[in-house]
Formats: sequence, structure tokens, C-alpha cells
Amino acid sequence: MARPQRKGNGLPAQLAAVNLHAAGIDIGAQEHWVAVPADSDPQPVRRFGACTADLQALADWLQQCGVTTVARESTGVYWIPLFELLEARGVGVVLADARDVQRAPGRPKTEVQDGQWLQRLHTYGLLAAAFRPPAAICVLRSSLRQRAMLVPSASHHIQHMQKALTQMNIKLQHVVSDVTGATGMAILKAILTGERDPNQTGSVARPPLPAERP
Repeated sequence: MARPQRKGNGLPAQLAAVNLHAAGIDIGAQEHWVAVPADSDPQPVRRFGACTADLQALADWLQQCGVTTVARESTGVYWIPLFELLEARGVGVVLADARDVQRAPGRPKTEVQDGQWLQRLHTYGLLAAAFRPPAAICVLRSSLRQRAMLVPSASHHIQHMQKALTQMNIKLQHVVSDVTGATGMAILKAILTGERDPNQTGSVARPPLPAERP
């Protein structure tokens, strides 16, 4: 069986355009390279910065070129501000898995050509969109992830506090159940202000701790 003939860009010659007004964006930390269809603008590949004003200019240019859908790789977090801006402007955004883009034969190596490559693949409908939940779910997911990170981080810091107290021979963790509770923090603040009398530090507890036995 004869193999299908390929174009110069490495794609089969019989592929039909699915997204006629597609753009491709190569996302970077400080700059984005954007490619639109060749007949949309005399300069179909442009470079934009990553600041808010640059992203606004990028979105304006895409709309001037009649772009209705954009493809970009879902790598890192640099894509999020532009994604949200384009989504608010009514432009469809496809987050392509980087592995899918890399597996396609003929991928170029430069940032300029990378945007053109994404635009070409998206035009022929060869990119599958990664799942992106609704905005409300994204906010909830971010909050849950942040909490999941902060809880163990807080535990580590409490352990550091207890270790420092032990090194100073302050047995606070053996007197109160939680050194970061109201009583524990009140005693620590008294110590930090210079109080060294255990009877005085115990009096700031809630309720006050019994006086130290002689």
C-alpha cells in the first residue's frame, strides 16, 4: 500500500483545513510568539511581551486578524494570564499537550516557527484540547491546592519552633498542648518582650497556669 504523499511541512497532502481562522502561540516567560494565517496580516508572525499591556495588544491583534481559535501548549503556568484574557474576549483557546505536539513529525526548533507549527496543526484539527474546568472550579481547585500545601508547611514550622524552644531549654511544648494556640503564643510573646520569670509568663496564659513550685 502506497504511503500518503506529504507536503513540505511534513503533513499529509490530503489534509483538509478544519479551523480556518486559527492562530498558534509559543508561550514564554517574557515573550510570546504568535502566528496567524498568512492571508490575515502582512506580518503573520509577531512577538509580544508578557506584561498585561502586551497581552491586551496581542488579543487586539488576533481579533483584528479575525482569529476565532488559538492553540498553545499547556506547559508551566505562563499561559494562564493570556488564556483568561482571550477567553474573556470570546476567543476559543485549545491547550495542547506538549507531548502530542512533539510527537508530530517535522516540528521546528525555533520559537518563531514553533508558533507557526502550532497554528498549522490547529488549522488541520490535529490538536486535542486538554481539560480546563469552569472558572469557578478553577478558583476552588487553586484554593484546595494552596491549602494542601500550607497545612504540611505549617506543621514543619511548628516543629522548627519546638526544636528551637528545646535548644533553649524552654519546655513550653510539655506544658501546653499547642504552642501556637492562644496560651502558647501569649507566653512566647511575653518571652520575646524580655520576660524571664516563669510565674509571670504563666500568668499570661488563658487560663493562667499554676505558679512554678519552689
